[in-house]
Amino acid sequence: MVFPDLIPNLANDLSRLFVKTERHEQLLQQASMLAEQFRPNMRHIDEEGAFPFEHFQLLKETHYLALTVPEEYGGQSLSLYELILVQERLSQGDASTGLCAGWHLGLVYDIRERRTWNARTFAWLCEEIVKRKAVINRLATEEATGSPTRGGKPITTAVKRDGKWILTGRKSFASMAEALDYSLVTAVIADTGKVGFFLVDHRSSGIRIEKTWDMIAMRGTRSDDVIFDHVELPADALVELDQLEFVKGGGSRAWLLHIPACYLGAAIAARNYAISFASHYQPNSVSEPIIHLPHVRQKIAEMDMELWKARHVLYFTAERWDAIPEKRSAMDRELALAKYIALNSANRVVDLAMRIAGAKSLQRSNPLQQYYRDVRAGLHNPPMEDAVVELFASHAILNGAAIVHNTGNHPSPVR
Repeated sequence: MVFPDLIPNLANDLSRLFVKTERHEQLLQQASMLAEQFRPNMRHIDEEGAFPFEHFQLLKETHYLALTVPEEYGGQSLSLYELILVQERLSQGDASTGLCAGWHLGLVYDIRERRTWNARTFAWLCEEIVKRKAVINRLATEEATGSPTRGGKPITTAVKRDGKWILTGRKSFASMAEALDYSLVTAVIADTGKVGFFLVDHRSSGIRIEKTWDMIAMRGTRSDDVIFDHVELPADALVELDQLEFVKGGGSRAWLLHIPACYLGAAIAARNYAISFASHYQPNSVSEPIIHLPHVRQKIAEMDMELWKARHVLYFTAERWDAIPEKRSAMDRELALAKYIALNSANRVVDLAMRIAGAKSLQRSNPLQQYYRDVRAGLHNPPMEDAVVELFASHAILNGAAIVHNTGNHPSPVR
């Protein structure tokens, strides 16, 4: 049961809570238009486990994938706050599309902000994105190392031979693998042991995709394995060296806030469906639609309180990142907490939405069961929950120990 008359209005009403400028309104309108075109295809993409090529064609045609490109290269230089705003709304249409777009947009944003690349190389990449509509993602995860956030060194290797790099290895969880034009691949440089990021053109020979993506969630991301079999790269393909901070921690992980924005978008979509359902559904045991029943109204309130909490933390964190650059190096806990809160709230919201719809929420044709599966996937995107908890525990314990050491106020032993 779908109620197209009410859901877009609910979506736009909730999203405008964080619109502050005319530019925000224009960006939101663009994301809303795209999301509403994606939403009817969501079920098919999930059932087929197919990459949403049609969605990405629209993203390219509307220049959405160039939003984080610097203005001087033809983009719009989106701030972190604006990236969250558009990604949250886009993901209400289809979370798989939203997450994939977020990896691309976030990568470009990250490079733009850190400025660690050769300026000419970055300008060239931006031109490829703006003019050729190129799509790019980082490929860092491997079966042997797990998530790169855990600190494991890649098994993939790069060897310098006759002035060129020879790249050999296998990457897993490679979102939008079959749609990539370029990737940034982590590899250990054979003679130094250092980890480098190599810019790889996917038209190169020796690259193949193995269809390993067999998940029940975020099926449209097609996060298959990409195999690099002695891929020959030019000497300037090494674009970053020992720059793993983007995943290991510190303020440089701000771009990863596209992840909670995506899953909150899916949770908002579930909330909107549940409200629409409750507004229309009236069993013959009651005299009016179930939205008037106290226990349903309570669940609606709980959904919105969860979203209010999570979204305010997320948007405040992004706004603080944008407004106070000198504080960025000390924002690792804030950034991690924003994701932690958002994902737990997103899962809670979808659970409440399903309780409102009852057994109907488990029908294959009902979008709530897909939202439920999709938001669960976000728990396993970085930073993971245990890492966030350890980050806060370590900070509190180290600070406490330092205070005790500096003041000499040692606690008396308990007798």
